[in-house]
Amino acid sequence: MPFSLLGLQPSLIRAVSQKGYLTPTAIQEAAIPAILQGHDVVGSAQTGSGKTAAFALPILQLLQDIQTENAPPGRDTRATRPTRALILVPTRELAAQVGESIQTLMQYSGQSLKMKTLFGGVSINPQMMALRGGADIVIATPGRLLDLLDHNALKISAVAMLVLDEADRLLDLGFADEIGRILALLPKHRQNIFFSATFPPAVEALSKKILNNPKRIAIIATETAQPAISQRAIAVDPKRRTQLLVHLLKQNEWDRVLAFVATKYAADYVTEKLHRSGVKAAAFHGEFSQGARTRILAEFKAGELQVLVATDVAARGIDIPQLPVVLNYDLPRSAVDYTHRIGRTGRAGESGIAISFVSADTEAHFRLIEKRHDMRCPREQIAGFEPVETLAADSPSALTASNPWNAALNALNSRDATSENSPDNPVNGGIKGKRKSKKDKLREAATTDPIE
Repeated sequence: MPFSLLGLQPSLIRAVSQKGYLTPTAIQEAAIPAILQGHDVVGSAQTGSGKTAAFALPILQLLQDIQTENAPPGRDTRATRPTRALILVPTRELAAQVGESIQTLMQYSGQSLKMKTLFGGVSINPQMMALRGGADIVIATPGRLLDLLDHNALKISAVAMLVLDEADRLLDLGFADEIGRILALLPKHRQNIFFSATFPPAVEALSKKILNNPKRIAIIATETAQPAISQRAIAVDPKRRTQLLVHLLKQNEWDRVLAFVATKYAADYVTEKLHRSGVKAAAFHGEFSQGARTRILAEFKAGELQVLVATDVAARGIDIPQLPVVLNYDLPRSAVDYTHRIGRTGRAGESGIAISFVSADTEAHFRLIEKRHDMRCPREQIAGFEPVETLAADSPSALTASNPWNAALNALNSRDATSENSPDNPVNGGIKGKRKSKKDKLREAATTDPIE
């Protein structure tokens, strides 16, 4: 089906064609007509499936229609602009990426729409100045949006369309208070559009309280539509992970690798070890200023860095064309985070590799991730890096199992039998089914990335 059959204006079809898109993706084909008809929409599709254009194209058309209808004859109303569309995103990088995409789609529009992208990590004063006269479209992280609202730099009382991009993250506990404050300032009668690659049950339940009889669009990744990501799991002792990474870089001649770690401290520490091994690497986490984050990403995309060692701040909203490898140096906390991490590769029809380092102590956790994704990755061992460590001595399974990997599987089976240790239970945290000590909790609190 061509874009012309979706009811879009010629200027938008021209912009889409200019970007090289000949036909809409599955999520675009289903969502664009529903949004144009005014329905609330919940859209779920894998990363890299074109979700941004799926909500951006109909929003631009609807706003152009509103602008044309409300323009008095012979008078330019562009000096004062009530904000009609509000797009909320969880990270600075995603805000910038969405803004760039929408700017491209707006380029041939006859009506002049004003869009502003707002996020933290930079001075608020230029953003306040840029909002003078209003903005038709605002793309923002929740924290910075609230700062600007508190400074009376922006009003959202006329918003007709609210978009939550990466809605699962925006509706989780980390953003709950901020989203609640924003929703209270919005008009009750509005169109709500939620998009994400995943919708955990808890987030799904909360979204039902916000949405009004929504159209639900779930694009299941078929064998032909599924990203071409080859998933691998390599067994290795924790102390030898950096050495193994350096070995894999040389052996496979990868030009770029995005390596995920659990904390800011780990990002800095692993980066320093890579430097000592002669690898051009950089850390990437929420402690950096926005200017530093933008510069580091640009260097990585340009091939000036071979390895980007990042926390989960890079798991969403970062589009790195032709990224060959994503590495879980530390395993993600949940299957949802695993989805977003590996989704940084294999985008837009390209192929990619997703590797996870698995130790005896994290084997049970990775098995739970596999279970949630209904998959199984054979454990590989690299010559010279075969694991020798066993499960921690205080593990009951370690006392009875001679093989560390069998011990981990036994631990998994016993934990699966107890519902309160479900991997989706946020109470336990960390490695699923393994309760954290007070010292671990304090250490994690001191190193967790701040939410923007």
